Formats: sequence, structure tokens, C-alpha cells
Amino acid sequence: MKKTIFGLALLMILSGCKQTNKEEKTAEVEEKATEWVLLFNSTDLSGWHSYGKDSVMEHWTVENGTMKFTPPTERSDNSPLDIVTDGEYTNFELSVDWKISEGGNSGIFWGVKENEKFGVPYATGPEIQILDNERHPDAKNGPDRMAGALYDMIPTKVEAAKPAGEWNTCVIQIDHNANKGKVTLNDIKISEFAVHGPEWDAMVADSKFNGWDGFGEFRTGRICLQDHNDIVWYRNIKIKELK
Repeated sequence: MKKTIFGLALLMILSGCKQTNKEEKTAEVEEKATEWVLLFNSTDLSGWHSYGKDSVMEHWTVENGTMKFTPPTERSDNSPLDIVTDGEYTNFELSVDWKISEGGNSGIFWGVKENEKFGVPYATGPEIQILDNERHPDAKNGPDRMAGALYDMIPTKVEAAKPAGEWNTCVIQIDHNANKGKVTLNDIKISEFAVHGPEWDAMVADSKFNGWDGFGEFRTGRICLQDHNDIVWYRNIKIKELK
């Protein structure tokens, strides 16, 4: 009788251990599925290409572990030199460190579609502004043009950007399942907005993008870093896809 009771107890313990191990493995899988993935390895520009090209144009380089854009001194045409990810993303959290040159302008786009029909990344991708708020004239056009703003659509609640030449950390969350976008700059939440539906459509209609075929319409697209003819640096670029 004692052996039977001992056997049952041992069986229950083993079953409990198996269940615990199973739960731990499930949790581990779920944790790995939500881990950050580097989009820039600080060594080369693998995982990126210039918009509409097969490779990266020479204006984008790696300098001391950072990604740097140096505009050409002369341009033969208006072809964009923006850089985009090889991969496409739908629901994600993107973290980017950026540093802008004095008087500089750049931007981070999502939902970008590469198509000859559109020609440039900003034709489809909404932009989170990168700007020298102190010196660039666009800052004088209002808080929806300042660093961290959803360009020409949602203003920054507070001015959280550091001066030109200093590093800023921008975290952009785009979640179509929850219909929510959120921007944090230097650990300060500066904006929140819908990413599709009537509220989004109303924001577009009240912006310079009103009537643009394809603008903000693609839930899945590439991440883009902008050529705005100014020197800009990026580092610690990573993404976490949301379920």
C-alpha cells in the first residue's frame, strides 16, 4: 500500500515537472518571438537598399559604428537617395537613435511601398520628423513639423528633441490590431494617434497629403530613412514585431 501511494506521489511530481517544463518552453518561445531584432549591425549596411535600387548608394556609409548619410554636392536629377529595409513590417515597435547636423532635416517612414507608380518613399509612407528645431525653418511652421511629429498630421505634445549634434532615441510603435500609433522621444511620450480607419482618414484629409493616391494606405511596408539633402547619423536601429 505504501509503495502504491509513493508511486502515485512520484507520478504526480513528474507530471507536474513536465507541465512546468512545457510552460517554461512555451514562455521561452513567446519571449523569443517578441525579442528585438537588429536592423543595423554597426559594421555594414546589409539588410538595407536604396529606394528603387538593388544595393545601397555610396552616400550611405558606416562611420565609427553609425550609419551616416552624406548628401551629394551636386545632383543631376531629383531621384531619392532614401534607404529602406529589405524586409517589410506590419505591427511593430521600432527603436532608432538619430543625430542631425546643424540646420538639418531627415525622417523615419513606415508602410513604404517600392513601386514605379509612387516614385518616392514619402508618397506612401507616413513620416516621423527628424529636425534641428533650433535652426531649420520648418520648425517655425508649427509643432506638427518639429522633431518627433507625425509630419503635417500630429504635433508633438512637448518639445523633447536634443540640440543638433546630440543623440536622440526615438521609439515608434505601429499597431494596426489596436489601431494605435505612438511616438516616444528620449523617454517622453510625445504623440499618439490612430493608424487606419475614419480618424486616420480625417488626419490625412486635413494635411498636405490629402488626395495622394497610396499615402498611408499600406499596412505592410518597408521602414525608410530619409535623404533630405542634410547630413544625418543613425545607430542602434532595432525592431520588435508585435502580434
